[in-house]
Amino acid sequence: MSEQQDWLVSVSDSGTQVLAASGGWTLAGAGSLATILNGFRPDPQRAQKIRLDLSRLDALDTVGALLLRQFRDRMTLEGLSVLIVNVRPEHIALIDAVWRAADSEPVAPPKRRPLADAIENAGRASIKALHSSVELISYFGLVITTLARVLIHPKRLRFTALVYHMDHTGLRCLPILGLLSFLIGVVLAYQGAEQLRRLAAEIYVVNLLGLSILREIGILITAIIVAGRSGSAFTAQIGTMKVNQEIDAMRTIGLDPIEMLVVPRILALMLVMPLLTFFANMIALFGGATMSYILLDINFYQFVNQMRIPIDFWDATVALIKAPVFALVIGMVGCYEGLLVSGSAESVGLRTTKSVVESIFLVIVLNAFFSVLFQIIHI
Repeated sequence: MSEQQDWLVSVSDSGTQVLAASGGWTLAGAGSLATILNGFRPDPQRAQKIRLDLSRLDALDTVGALLLRQFRDRMTLEGLSVLIVNVRPEHIALIDAVWRAADSEPVAPPKRRPLADAIENAGRASIKALHSSVELISYFGLVITTLARVLIHPKRLRFTALVYHMDHTGLRCLPILGLLSFLIGVVLAYQGAEQLRRLAAEIYVVNLLGLSILREIGILITAIIVAGRSGSAFTAQIGTMKVNQEIDAMRTIGLDPIEMLVVPRILALMLVMPLLTFFANMIALFGGATMSYILLDINFYQFVNQMRIPIDFWDATVALIKAPVFALVIGMVGCYEGLLVSGSAESVGLRTTKSVVESIFLVIVLNAFFSVLFQIIHI
């Protein structure tokens, strides 16, 4: 006598309850198979022994092997002896592997060491930052050497690429730079007027605008916009070439990627940065003058005359001295991160973001250094 239960067939035998596994014990039918196995109850009329025959088994995967192990363990807990027989050769290795994994001791989670982990992470980050700094300094030396070679031999300079990048980093940057600079001037004039009006010193809004914009605000706004716009574009362009293996092809045919790709971009940025800074300063002052006229009734003639009092030659030119240095840093970081792109599109996005953050950070650090230096030498 036999009872069909999809995957499990109970066969009569004297002294032993014989079960024949049939069908496919796979993930596809795991839910129904688990229900049948969990619902199985041994026949109390027979001896306390179960013989499980796997000769009729059509298919078996890891899920089926694990269910088989769970069935055997449950029967053992109920005091039954389970004997598995007639296992096909192709199923033996799988069952052994799954059962060994089930018998292995679970890996204990690592002990939490908040202080030690924090110190270790800080050390790893410091070492990584040190290695990155060394690589960046080495890259800086390589770029300066290549730049000097190009300047000594101007015929090596790609003038077409230089003019192209001057157009993209300079001329096409004017609208957004002008708008933001104008708004910055308006905001500074408005905030300054609100504070100085309480002291009846509204005229000194002009002094505040002149010194802050010409020495600090104008060049910072320009550098941040250029870093976010042109620096990221350098990284994306060179990074895409790296992904497409164009840079490897250039090296194969004997071309220097630093000379062909990096030098024209950096030179273009260094040439247009002072012009962009001057443009941003003038537009920001114009925005401040407009708001001063609206709020304080200071006309443009009075604004210019008052601004001439605190502003000397160095105040008007200090930002133009910083501009090429900031352009060199932004261009070098943008190209450097582009050359570090690995062979994936995701790497291009990550390196582009990193180049913008690093450029802005270095610009602010250099600006603080220049401010202290100029104060020491009385400029």
